[in-house]
Amino acid sequence: MGIFTSMEISASGLTAQRLRMDVISNNIANVNTTRTENGEPYRRKRVIFQEKSPNVSFKHIFDNSLLKAAGNGVRVTAIEEDPSPFKLVYDPSHPDADENGYVRMPNVNIVTEMVDMISATRSYEANVTAINAAKSMISKALEIGRA
Repeated sequence: MGIFTSMEISASGLTAQRLRMDVISNNIANVNTTRTENGEPYRRKRVIFQEKSPNVSFKHIFDNSLLKAAGNGVRVTAIEEDPSPFKLVYDPSHPDADENGYVRMPNVNIVTEMVDMISATRSYEANVTAINAAKSMISKALEIGRA
């Protein structure tokens, strides 16, 4: 494990959470979008994370060096659409209303989005704290090395 590995892991978390916040913001901005370019209401999007894969060779497996490996950070593998059904709202005066007066609204729940936004913000803050702690430890190690 290198001296900057913990910073790289936290930086990957910062990047992933920033993208998550962007997707959540897009969901909130489109909470009332009843028609997109494909003619359907906006579909909520969500970010899928996965642990970054270590650079593994066949030799490493036999050397058992994988047992010594720490985490490698996180990466975004996909931004997928939520398949849950659209909400039906009765509004016969709406231009997108069907013959029964119902409008298909996006499957975005503003409360869920706000909870996800708070979670992403807290995760982002935790990664910043981890980077600051790593910087402090590296600084202390350099001070000890000078003495």
